[in-house]
Amino acid sequence: MSVQSIDRAFDILELLSVQPGGLALTDVGRRLDLHKSTAHRILNSLRKRGYIEKDAATGNYKLGLGFVELAGEHLSGLELATEARPFLHNLSRRAGQTAFLAISEGRDVVYIDKAESFQSLRRYKIIGLRRPLHATSLGKALLSGMPDERIAWLYNNASFEPILPNTIDNLPDLLAEVHKTRARGWAFDDEENEAGTQCVGAPIFDYRREVIAAVSVAWEMALYPDMDVDRLALLVMETAGDVSTRM
Repeated sequence: MSVQSIDRAFDILELLSVQPGGLALTDVGRRLDLHKSTAHRILNSLRKRGYIEKDAATGNYKLGLGFVELAGEHLSGLELATEARPFLHNLSRRAGQTAFLAISEGRDVVYIDKAESFQSLRRYKIIGLRRPLHATSLGKALLSGMPDERIAWLYNNASFEPILPNTIDNLPDLLAEVHKTRARGWAFDDEENEAGTQCVGAPIFDYRREVIAAVSVAWEMALYPDMDVDRLALLVMETAGDVSTRM
């Protein structure tokens, strides 16, 4: 497709975006100064991809649902971060530790937000960074929403990255940890991704009860040798539940 054709396609899309009732083929051509055959060809191409629909009653062309599907994940991510932020900051304040929000992509955790506590001496530059699902509490929480078969497929012929001695290095152990996470509602990272650091995470659900994200808190073991893990787990699960309700 030529650059000119791409420009014309966007011209059509922008025109139809402000026409809730749609426009007839001749109106599209007239308003954009396009030959009828050119307008018809571009409209048909967009229609095949779901970006344009033709009203059966009027014959008018209007925007289709393809855009909803195309932008859905991106918009969900934006909504998630916006809705979760106050709860993330409240979790950080109550726990006295840094709180994290993440989603999954492939076999990775992708950090999309954080809230740092004034009590925490450490500052994290982690937004946008990736970590292995199997080596983090966030990752295990995210995996808890997948069927075992899906997890097995995800890790089929995959090598487990040997980060630290405590890092899970095989599928059976990972599935066992995921089962434990499902049963109690929270996941634990015991120096599996970073030496001297522990972390508790819990899954966030959407309206379909599908896991779409996870929230966690992390702490340095040397500074908090007697950390009440069960208390933090309750706080993290409560936060995940609040965000799930908002979603």
